[in-house]
Amino acid sequence: MSAPTAHRPRLRGRRDVVVSLCVVVLITTCLIAGHLFLNDASLRPNSALRLSPPSFDHPFGTDHLGRDLFTRVVKGLALSLGIGVLTAAISTVISAVLGVCAALLGKRVDGLVSWLIDLSIGIPHLIFMILLAFTVGGGIPGIVLGIAFTHWMSLALLVRADVKQIRSAEFILVARGLGRSPLFIACRHVLPLVLPQLLVGFVLMFPHVILHEAALTFLGFGFSPQTPAVGILLSEGMPHISSGMWWLAVFPGLALLLLVLGFARLGDRVRTVLDPATSNG
Repeated sequence: MSAPTAHRPRLRGRRDVVVSLCVVVLITTCLIAGHLFLNDASLRPNSALRLSPPSFDHPFGTDHLGRDLFTRVVKGLALSLGIGVLTAAISTVISAVLGVCAALLGKRVDGLVSWLIDLSIGIPHLIFMILLAFTVGGGIPGIVLGIAFTHWMSLALLVRADVKQIRSAEFILVARGLGRSPLFIACRHVLPLVLPQLLVGFVLMFPHVILHEAALTFLGFGFSPQTPAVGILLSEGMPHISSGMWWLAVFPGLALLLLVLGFARLGDRVRTVLDPATSNG
């Protein structure tokens, strides 16, 4: 295989990353701009506009209280974005800390972290999230902590495996021979090498976090019914589908699906480029 031919898959992968990143940036920018500039007055109940179908003035129609559904969807997705970034970041930090500690601090710590991972994986996912969210008291803190503490295990296992391969490298042995502490070795030598894995894990975790945030709010854990969260919109819209008010559930569901697919595709493309096993295929 010639050199130009060998480089084509990698160049195509990088181009796909750029395209997916542009799409995600565009979606994110539109949601943030909509959240900042859409008029909050359209979120107030208006009985005269109750259950109006989609129109030029109300592209997504109105809900059972006459509130503009387009504004509620945009603000709900913007809220999901903020929660998703914070929650995925917390989960990634937990994965990095526990994965590195398990691989560098000896068998006892490794056994403790492995036991904690097995215990967390063994608990049913949704029940664990609901339990944590209910314990914290709901709201944004309950949702963030409930989801963050249930999404770190898989990434921690990957980080642990990577660090176990790195710890026998010559530069790690030299650092230990010079008396460097495990904290210095982890921050100076190990974390820069596992950073691509953490980046991919963060991006891939993001759509799962958004879906689980919507699931929790759909089930009634988290926000008050007046909050324009996507899960609440779906919960309110589902009973009206059989009555012909399809827009109450279709538009929030499609918006959530497009947001999740955009970030999931970006994560897959980033993983393809950063993983040598797939980027050279």
